[in-house]
Order: sequence, then structure tokens, then C-alpha cells
Amino acid sequence: MGLTLNGHAAVLLVGSYTDGASQGIYRYGFDSDSGQVDATPLQVVKSVSPSWLVLSADQRLLFAVNETPQGHVSSFSLNAKGDIKPLNQVASRGDEPTHATLSHDQRYLFVANYAVAPVPGGSLVALPVARDGKLKEVVQQLRHTPSKVNPERQAGAHVHSVVFSPEGRHLYASDLGADKVFIYRYDGASPEHPLSPAIPASVSLPPGSGPRHLLFDAKGRHAYLTLEMSAEVVMFDVQDGNLMERQRLPLTERQEAAAKAAGGLHLSADGRFLYVSNRGTSNEIVAYAVGKEDGQLTLLQRRSVEGDHPREFSLDPNGKFLLVANQKSNQIVVLRRDPRSGRLGETVQKLAQDAPSDLKFLE
Repeated sequence: MGLTLNGHAAVLLVGSYTDGASQGIYRYGFDSDSGQVDATPLQVVKSVSPSWLVLSADQRLLFAVNETPQGHVSSFSLNAKGDIKPLNQVASRGDEPTHATLSHDQRYLFVANYAVAPVPGGSLVALPVARDGKLKEVVQQLRHTPSKVNPERQAGAHVHSVVFSPEGRHLYASDLGADKVFIYRYDGASPEHPLSPAIPASVSLPPGSGPRHLLFDAKGRHAYLTLEMSAEVVMFDVQDGNLMERQRLPLTERQEAAAKAAGGLHLSADGRFLYVSNRGTSNEIVAYAVGKEDGQLTLLQRRSVEGDHPREFSLDPNGKFLLVANQKSNQIVVLRRDPRSGRLGETVQKLAQDAPSDLKFLE
């Protein structure tokens, strides 16, 4: 998109929860030399709890899930300056949508309806995207069978994230309530049923572990998954769409349940380092070195987020800073990062932001 502010800046988009003072989506200038987020937003777009943001590949479209009991999804356009303009909003046909992803051909937005209530529980839905970026009504809805291992949190299905493999042929739905990652084949030419079960149709995780977010490396050879309830990260080899577990590591040595609340995970642009958030009473980013050939993880560092509930985080486009959305302490915390060693250093900034939930950069 080629956005520049003062010759050396990027643009940061912040999704948030609007139960308190937040109004929705915030657009900030970001100084890529100093790591400073501008104190005053460039734009505030009113939207109800846009907790997860999705950008199209050309960064001309923006989608947000509206994480409410009624469940909606919103579409926006972006111009060359990054100005955000609302296009439309449709129902997600499920409660509390938490995550979404756009197909490579930009024909469909797939949404994870988490659904706090066990009945009817969570679901995965497909929404066609019109040429002008507007969303159409849901054309396909898929439900999973819960594991019921944890009677409080797994009595129903809870789809927490949906991601594509790098080549765009398979879609993966991590279901916290089912203790499985479900695998679907994608057919963009099918107008009403773009998804069909792959073979195998799922990969099972340990009972009561609660799969949350899945991430592929750039070549699609390896994948990484956070297990929210057991606070672990899993490394998979990927072959013909199937996930084969090779490694599983704890995010914390603490055993109490309150310390186990795995969240987001992101790879550095060069693929050499993986960062994982753990919320609860741990509230830290765990950094790993990634094996060049086998993709396996070696613990590098644990770094406090200096706040509460790091729901999401993001590496800046130059890889010199890591920004954390501390949802419950109402701050965005900027940490310095050494691109060579992968280690996180000093705290550069703490910006007041009510209930931040997602961070995305425009480049």
C-alpha cells in the first residue's frame, strides 16, 4: 500500500472491546524508528466490539468481527492514505464471533463463532464477499461435536480461530470445545458449499487442552498451535494438508490453572523466531528459536508484558518492536526487539487504550 507518515512511519489499526470507554477501531501513526505510537489517533471508527481485524492482501479492504451475543461482521474500505470507510454489516449467525480469515481469492470471509453458551454452541460460517468488498449473508454453517472433558468450558463447541494454509487449499478451524483442529478443503467456485471435510477431517489434541490459534510458516512445511487451557504450544509437520504433531512444549512451569491461558502467536518475518502470549496470572510473551530445517522450537526467553491479559500482539513491519494489546489493563505496550537474536528488550512505550484486542499494521 506504500503508506508513509513523516517519511518513516507505518499505520497501526487497533480492534477493541466497547463494553467500556472504547468506541471501536482506532487508526494510529507509528514511528518505525523510535517505536512510538502517536498519542492521538488519526481516526476512530465507531463499531461494536470489533475484536478481530482482517486485511485483504492489497490492504484495500478491512473486515472486523463484532464480538457480541448477537454476532455480526463488518466490512470497510481503505484508501491510499489508510482512511477507513464503512461498507456494510451482516449477521454472523452465531454468538460471540472471535476470529476470521479471508480466502486467497477474496471470494469468502470465514468466521469463527465462539459462542459462550454451550447450546447451540460455536460454529464456522462462510460469507461471500462481493466485488465492492461488501459482505453477503452466510451461505454455509458448520458445527462440531464438543469433547465435554471440561464441563464448564467444553460443554459445547467453541470455534476460536480459522486460518488457511499458505497455498490456500485447506482451511483449519481450531475448536476449543472439541479439543480438535478441523480440516476442510476449500473450493471457491462452489457458491453455497465452499468447504468440505478433508481426509483426515481433523487432528485431535490432548483432552481438555483447548486449541485456540494456529499459524503456518511461510512455506507451509510447519504449523504451530496454542492450547489455551493447558498453556502449551504444539509444533506440527504439514503434509498434504494433514497436521502431524512433532513437539509440544509448556508455556509456563506453573501448575495452577490461573497461570494457564495461552493466546496469540506470531512468527518473525524471517521465520527464525516464534512468539506466544500467555495470559492469566502469567501475563508474558514466550519467545522461541525455530529450527531452520525441522521447525522445532527451543525456548529463548520469557518477557513480562507489564500489563494484564495480552490478548493479541504484533511485530512491527521492520521487526524492531513488538506491540502488545493488554486488554484488561487498557494499554498497548511497545517492547524493543533485537531482530538478530530475537530477544525482547526494554519497554519503549505504554499507550493508554481501552480494552485493546487486536493489532494490525498497514504497510
